[in-house]
Amino acid sequence: MRGRRRGARPAESALREGREAYERLRTYLILAVQAGLAAGLAWFVASDVLHNPQPLFAPAAAVGTIAAAIGNRARRTLELLAGVFLGVLVGNGIIRFIGAGPIQTGVVVALAISAAAVFRGTGAVMVQAGSTAVLLGTVSPDRPDLAVPRTANALVGVVVAIVVALLILPLNPVRIVHRAAGPTVDSIAREMTAIANALAHRDVRQAEDALQRLRATEASRQNTADVVAAACEVAILSPWRRRRLGIMRRYARAAEHLELAYTSSREMVQWTVSALHAGETLPAGLSTAIEHFGQAFRLLHRDFLAGREPDRARERALQVIGDINEACAEGVGSSGAVVVSQLRVVVSQLLQISGLPQKEANQQAGLNADV
Repeated sequence: MRGRRRGARPAESALREGREAYERLRTYLILAVQAGLAAGLAWFVASDVLHNPQPLFAPAAAVGTIAAAIGNRARRTLELLAGVFLGVLVGNGIIRFIGAGPIQTGVVVALAISAAAVFRGTGAVMVQAGSTAVLLGTVSPDRPDLAVPRTANALVGVVVAIVVALLILPLNPVRIVHRAAGPTVDSIAREMTAIANALAHRDVRQAEDALQRLRATEASRQNTADVVAAACEVAILSPWRRRRLGIMRRYARAAEHLELAYTSSREMVQWTVSALHAGETLPAGLSTAIEHFGQAFRLLHRDFLAGREPDRARERALQVIGDINEACAEGVGSSGAVVVSQLRVVVSQLLQISGLPQKEANQQAGLNADV
């Protein structure tokens, strides 16, 4: 029987990883299509319309601008242009005096990156400055001056990418956030159910496994924050997606409370594991409260993306408080008391996200009560 269980774990892990890979593909597929379209159009404009020599910079800049959609596109696009201009300025100026070649290329790249550092450029500026200097360093001294055409090609790539991303093929901000954040939210809610079951059956191993899986969601949470920022930017800048702006702004305002809820949830699970290890008496109402919290968390996410008032999530969060109060009436140990305290904190965060003022949310969550 144990052998079967050990064999089932790798299968479950492989299935979970496959599901996560599929979700990542669904999330980023639109960006891959945008990048391909922008690269092709940028090459066409630079080569066939403007007849610029060596139009490589145009599709390269277009792809870099599309990639900047994962985060702050406006800032990263400016960084890309700043790096290109700095690389052209330093590279073209130095090559005029020392010529082209492997040693000269190394010198030019080092000087371009140093110049970017002097001007307090970020890593992105340094990368662009260095890569631009590399391309300029490969040009023979007897070749015509390509600095201006290459700079023009970079501008073409940036403009084409922005047109593709905001006008021709803009992503749906609500859908992209749902695909990026949905699996993380579902994972957290699922682990709350696992912890509740572990608590009900006093299964330390199950609780530890749930804690490890909860810690593993950290990377996806950070990616979600970048995707939400990109989605908000699209809702602001794209005329076709502006009607989604209200939903995205509400979601962005909720992000701080969601981060605190994530952190408090993980700490709550850690203390639950400690309570199980210590053999403390934990009332049944506590496991019910944890499961209801997971359900409230999932409902809140769905209500927000559907543009509904989060009434269902608020009701379920208040149900958690009722469960907690019943559990406290039965009595909890020292670790159990910390679990109760963390549960009250996360419920207060959910109530604030749902629209309640902080003071009222804290009062309803019973944070001022003796636990």
